[in-house]
Amino acid sequence: MYHFYSIIIGTELLNGRRVDKHFVFINNELTSRGLLHVANFVINDNPLLIQNCFNTILSDPKSVLFCFGGIGATPDDLTRNIASDVFTGQPLSLHVKAKELIEKQFGAQAYPHRITMAMLPPDAKLLHNVVNNVPGFQLFNRFFFTPGFPSMSWPMVKEALDMFFPSQTKVFGLSFVVESPENDLIEIMEALPKELSFSSLPRFEGEKRCVEIYLAHHDEALVRKWDLFFRNKALALGKKIKDC
Repeated sequence: MYHFYSIIIGTELLNGRRVDKHFVFINNELTSRGLLHVANFVINDNPLLIQNCFNTILSDPKSVLFCFGGIGATPDDLTRNIASDVFTGQPLSLHVKAKELIEKQFGAQAYPHRITMAMLPPDAKLLHNVVNNVPGFQLFNRFFFTPGFPSMSWPMVKEALDMFFPSQTKVFGLSFVVESPENDLIEIMEALPKELSFSSLPRFEGEKRCVEIYLAHHDEALVRKWDLFFRNKALALGKKIKDC
């Protein structure tokens, strides 16, 4: 199974000038298709930070990246250069089709600045921009780079997912609440199979200490088996259980 990563680049998100909308979108798109979203990074326009995130994702042989922001023409748009260096090891080069699209969209006003958005990593393939035809790009059908504007980037993401990553069987999940300190349930947790997605969220309900248990997998029978196992073991410890 592919491991999907998302990076949202923009200093304006971290200093509070803008509110991020990309995470909810990409997380919903991936989970609704049964795809595994393993990490999301929200980072500022710092070249070393961007490079380190890209290198981390590249080191995962199953990684797929959707990156939002930083592919424009202003000095703080660093994504194109760093992506080319990390993912291809080569400098940017002029993409003829991107150049044609930008010239057609803006005419003489494409120069001297907008045209720089046609400088892309070697062998980049274009992602269609439904708003103004200035393309995003992708590398190796795995690493996708889109603008920071949701109206531009979200159609690119949907098109890429539809084309390269058909929906998987939906994940089946069950959750319940155990009236117990989390510590009392650790041995039960340790008995769960590693292929099962599992989370434990402690909380207080009035004076009572509780734990919300979540189990998930593509195999519904597997989830139900271990849901019953967990409940029975917790009941044997004298714990109370209620459904979420």
